Amino acid sequence: MEGVLGTMGVMALVIMAVIGLLAGWIAGTVAGRNKGMYMLLGVVGACAAPFLFAALGIGLLAAWGVFAIIVFALIGSVIVLLLGKMLFDR
Repeated sequence: MEGVLGTMGVMALVIMAVIGLLAGWIAGTVAGRNKGMYMLLGVVGACAAPFLFAALGIGLLAAWGVFAIIVFALIGSVIVLLLGKMLFDR
């Protein structure tokens, strides 16, 4: 796990946070409410996804660099946003 942190660095974390905020803002706009909650869920999903993929043995972060971080952040934020929608919006 330390290797993932060392590989990504602070700039990658900022990129993931921005991607999560954008995904959450879009989801909140589409839903029409709770933009703050959706933005928070988007950031959590975007920042957690690369770590989960690395823990599962998907080691594309080092090979693809920033592109893989963006793709994994998008996938993670969408998954967490969908889970949040199912759990909190009834």
